[in-house]
Amino acid sequence: METTTPDFIYPDLVNPCPENMQYMNSTALVLVYVIVFCLSLSGNTVVIFVVSCMENSRTSTDVYLMHLAIADLFFALTLPFWAAYLYAGHWIFGTIMCKLISGLQEATMYCCVFLLACISVDRYLAIVKATQFLTQKRHLVGIVCALVWLCAFLLSLPIMVNREAYTSGYMEEYICHDILTPESIDSWRMSLRILHHTLGFFLPLAIMMFCYGFTMCTLCRTRNSQKQKAMWVMCVMLAFIICWLPNNIVEFINTRGGRVMETCELRDSIDVALYVTQAMAFSHCAINPILYAFIRKKFRNQLLTSLYKKGLLGRETLLKYRVESVNSSGSTRQIFRSPPSSPQQGALIP
Repeated sequence: METTTPDFIYPDLVNPCPENMQYMNSTALVLVYVIVFCLSLSGNTVVIFVVSCMENSRTSTDVYLMHLAIADLFFALTLPFWAAYLYAGHWIFGTIMCKLISGLQEATMYCCVFLLACISVDRYLAIVKATQFLTQKRHLVGIVCALVWLCAFLLSLPIMVNREAYTSGYMEEYICHDILTPESIDSWRMSLRILHHTLGFFLPLAIMMFCYGFTMCTLCRTRNSQKQKAMWVMCVMLAFIICWLPNNIVEFINTRGGRVMETCELRDSIDVALYVTQAMAFSHCAINPILYAFIRKKFRNQLLTSLYKKGLLGRETLLKYRVESVNSSGSTRQIFRSPPSSPQQGALIP
């Protein structure tokens, strides 16, 4: 059941500014959420399907990739709720769903960035250190993924506990927001935001920059065919920074609340910036399948092979669209063989 809350619980809303920009371009943002949801749903479902069909040929990177696709998929499932919230202008799903959707989004966000860091470490070990220790110890990869999900769930608990659907004073409609007392709101917001920024962005970013930096240098020093993979590494880094850095900056500014937003104009500007940067951050769950899977030739070939084995694709179509890879490998007889079990050959990512 929804709870009605007095004004002092959410002081930012006691003296509201005119709603001249609060719902500006809400239709466009809703459309962005819907597009991201559809792309993420289809892309990540395909990734899960392909990796599941690998059976005994999965590498450590493939396992991380499947868990990343699952996390991105669950993250995308929260977007229709936020789109409805934005379009209606108020929360219509009640307190229980407010807690569940907020917690699920927070948990899957942490899970995604942690798994991206794991993939960078995995590629660093395979390319720079030339070791397949984790691939040979597959149970360790499963343990790492389990720890990632556990940590993500624990980090989402504060959001689930303190998030509720409630009304506030002058408002007649419900909002889905943290419910805090005046004594704790500033310290709680700052502590939670520091934790969110540190563990949810800057620490994974530092790990990725270290691992991918050395990986890219190693690839650039090898033969020319490997330099394309170095460009892929750079694209992965840039996509993560472009999608998440603006949102982290704006959210950090917004955390200071009334001490920063002294005028209605500045508050409106930050609100609009939050909408835009959140849409950019949310789009990363649709970009991940493209960067980590579809852009790779091995993944496309594995997808075609999986469809062929399931009877969803004919032999002629398989031969037609695999011809580029076949020519580069110098053999057409490998088309109908099982995917290679070698870690370096079977990985979907370089």
